[in-house]
Order: sequence, then C-alpha cells, then structure tokens
Amino acid sequence: MTQSLTAVAREGRTKSELRNLRHQGKVPGVLYGREIAPTPVAVEEKELLALLRSHPNAVLELSLPAGGKQNVMIADVHRDEISRQVLHVDLLKVNMNEEIRTHVRLEFAGDSAGVREGGIMQVVVHEVEAECLPANIPESIEVDITTLGVGENLLVRDIPAPPGVKIKSDPDLVVVTILAPQKELTEEEAEDAAVELKEAEMRSEEAQKHAVDNA
Repeated sequence: MTQSLTAVAREGRTKSELRNLRHQGKVPGVLYGREIAPTPVAVEEKELLALLRSHPNAVLELSLPAGGKQNVMIADVHRDEISRQVLHVDLLKVNMNEEIRTHVRLEFAGDSAGVREGGIMQVVVHEVEAECLPANIPESIEVDITTLGVGENLLVRDIPAPPGVKIKSDPDLVVVTILAPQKELTEEEAEDAAVELKEAEMRSEEAQKHAVDNA
C-alpha cells in the first residue's frame, strides 16, 4: 500500500518564521526534482516521524493543495544535534519509470548454526544500497543466516536480490559475522577477535562512504 504525506506550500523563510512553524507541529521542507522548480513546503511533524520510523525509503504519495499528488521520496532529513528534533526535510520527486538508488533495510531470518553452538552474532551492516524502479523498492530484504557457523562471515555478495532489484553496495562488505563464544577465548584471542570486528566495521563504513561520495 502506498504511503501518503500531506504538505502545504509555505511562504516564510526567516528563522523566526521557521521557528514558529515548528512550534505549530510542522516541519519546513522543500520539494524538488528534474521536472519542477524547488518548492518550499511544510508537513505535519507527527506524520513525518511515523514515516521515518516505518518507511524511511519508500515512495510516498505527496498531496499538495495547489499541485495535486506527486510521487516523492525523503531525500534528506536535518535534525538538531542535541534534541534530534527534525528541523528540515528534503522531498525528491521521482519518475516511476526511471530506476533510482536508495537504501533498503536488512532482516535476518533463521537460527544460525554458530549461535546454536554458543557463538555470538554481530551485525555489521544493517542496510544495503539498491537500484530499481520506485515501484520495486522492497520494504526490507530477508537474509537467511541458518547455515552461518562460528568464525564465518556473510558478505553483501551472499545476499539474494529481490526480483527487479540490483544490490549496489560493495560485494565484499561483511554483513554478519559469528564470533566464537567469549568464555572459550583466551585474552589474546579475544583481543584478536575485537580487532578483526573493528577492522570489518571500518571497511564497511569506508565502503559506504565511498558509495555515497560516488552516487
């Protein structure tokens, strides 16, 4: 089911006008795209927060009183660094007939063989970058970890892409690793495991930053 979001055009752009808008429970934003001029808008904060929790990467049906309905995606969200209040939102108009890149959440299914043996599952990557038509964006991608044993990793290349979807994240990124049971590790082995996990996380962060910089 297509999620909807209602917006109204806004005129105020000064700090005091934007602050007053937020006090009214609204979030200022801008709607833009290749076929339209940037349009200042405001959306209901409660409605936006609900979408960010449940469908942050989904295609939304945006209703504008003077502009009809538009297919959009949440392109960027600016939050206060301390309170985490949403201060501004960018809405990108999308063409339903053109492929786009977005991020899709991963859902891990199954009872890992390694965990059954006492290992500890460590999730390194929680979402992947995907390319597809807007209508084909999955809410999540299921990852089966049933056969993953102690000391084994699951990489991005191991994730089956849903029909019509291409996974664009670095195929060598570690998604999940099963660490050996801590009670069986010597101090030296525990340090080695911690270093190995930290290196995997750093490679993951660097690869994701590279993907963003080159998108």
